[in-house]
Amino acid sequence: MTTLQRLTAPVALPCSEGFPVVRDAVLDVDETGRIAWFGTAADAPATDAIARPMPGLLMPGLVNTHCHTPMSLLRGMGGDLPLMPWLTGVMWPAEALLTAEDTYAGMLAGCLDLLRTGCTTSVEMYFFTDALIEAVRAAGSRAVLTPGIIAAPGWDRLGTWEQMRDDVSARIDAHGLRIGDDERVELGYGPHSAYTLPPEALASVGEHARERGALLHTHVAESRPEDAVQREAHGSVPALLDDVGALGGRVLAAHSVHLSDNDIALFRRHEVAVAHCPGSNSKLAAGTARLMDLRRSGVRVGLGTDGPASCDDMDMWNQARLAGLLARVGAEDAAALTAADVLLMATSEAAASIGRDDLGVLEPGRWADVVHVDTDDSAFVAPDDDAQLVSNLVWAGGSRLITDVWVAGEQVVEAGEPTRADRRAALGDLRAVSARLRSALA
Repeated sequence: MTTLQRLTAPVALPCSEGFPVVRDAVLDVDETGRIAWFGTAADAPATDAIARPMPGLLMPGLVNTHCHTPMSLLRGMGGDLPLMPWLTGVMWPAEALLTAEDTYAGMLAGCLDLLRTGCTTSVEMYFFTDALIEAVRAAGSRAVLTPGIIAAPGWDRLGTWEQMRDDVSARIDAHGLRIGDDERVELGYGPHSAYTLPPEALASVGEHARERGALLHTHVAESRPEDAVQREAHGSVPALLDDVGALGGRVLAAHSVHLSDNDIALFRRHEVAVAHCPGSNSKLAAGTARLMDLRRSGVRVGLGTDGPASCDDMDMWNQARLAGLLARVGAEDAAALTAADVLLMATSEAAASIGRDDLGVLEPGRWADVVHVDTDDSAFVAPDDDAQLVSNLVWAGGSRLITDVWVAGEQVVEAGEPTRADRRAALGDLRAVSARLRSALA
C-alpha cells in the first residue's frame, strides 16, 4: 500500500498490550484509510508522503460501547427521576413524537459532540435506521448501529418486533455487516431488553444475529425494579437469555449492574461482553456495577456513556474517570483501576468488547482513527515522564485538550471544530426540534 500521509508527534499511546509509551512517534496512513506503519522515527520506513508534525500526543480514537445519541434532543428531560418512571413517563412519550428528520438532527449533533471529545466510534441503539446512517456519514464518524427492537406500549407505531428484526436482517443480507469501503457503519441487532420483549423474541433475534455474525446489543439488569417478572420466572436476566439460547455469538450486555456470581460465570462462559456506563447508572440511581468482579472473571468490559438524556454529556473521559473512582472506592484500593486501565477500557478493550479487532489500537492494519491531544497545558506537569504523562492525561486532561481527530485517515476535527458538518447549524436544528417537543408535551 502507498503511504498517503504521515503524522509525527513527540509521544504516542498506541493502547496496545502492555500499554507502551512511544516517544518520537510516526504513524503512516495508506490510501484505504488504515494504518500502514506505526513506531519510532528512528525505525520509520522511507516515504514520499509529506510528514505532518503534531505537537503533543497521538492516541487511538475512543470507542463508546453503549449510546443512544439521537436522545441529545431530549437532554435534561425528567432529569431527577429514577429509571422506570423516567423511561415510561418522560422518554417514551417524547420519543413517540420523533420523526426520521428529528432523529437525524439529534444524531448529527451528537456525533459531532462525540468527535470533538475524541470518540470516533459509538455503539448505537435507536430507530429510523436510514436517518442514523445518513447522520453518521454527514459527521464523518464511525458507528455500530443496532436498530432498536421493542414490543412495549406505544412502540407498535414502528411495527412489530418481527418486522423490526426482519428489517435488520434484510439490510445485512443485502449489504453485509459493514457498509462502504471505509466501513464507517456496521449493522447489528438491538433487542431493547428482557422486560420489553417476550422470551421468544429474544431467542429469535439471537438466532438471526448468530447466523449473520452480527452484534446483539441489549440492556441487561440495569435497575432492580425493571425485571422483577423475569427474575421471578428465570432467576435473572442472564439466566433468561441463556435459557432461550440468546447468549451465543457476539453479545454486548449494556449496564449489567445487578448480577450474581452465577450471572458473571454465565457471561464468562458465553464470552458475553459488558458495556459499563457508570455515569448513567449513578445519575439514575440504578446501582454500581461489579466492575472489578467482571474483570477478574475474565469478562470483557468496555466503557459507554448511555444516551445523552440519561447521562447528559457524552464525554468518554468523564466516564473513564468515574469508572476508576467508583472502582477504587468500592475496593478501598487506590490501585484498583489505574489510569492506563481506564484508558484501555475506552479504547482497545472497548473495541474487543464489540468484536472489532480493527479499532482501538494504533497498529498496522487497523483503521486510522486517531486523536491528537494538546499537551501544552498545565494538566501535564511532567510530559517527559511516562507514568505521569498517562496519569495527567486521564485525571487532569481529557476532552478539553482534544484538538484534531481522524477517522479512516480523514481529518474530521481540526483545531477543535468538525470539518464535514457545520456544528452551529446542527445545534440550531437540535434546539428547534427540542423546542417543538417541549411545546407539544406541555
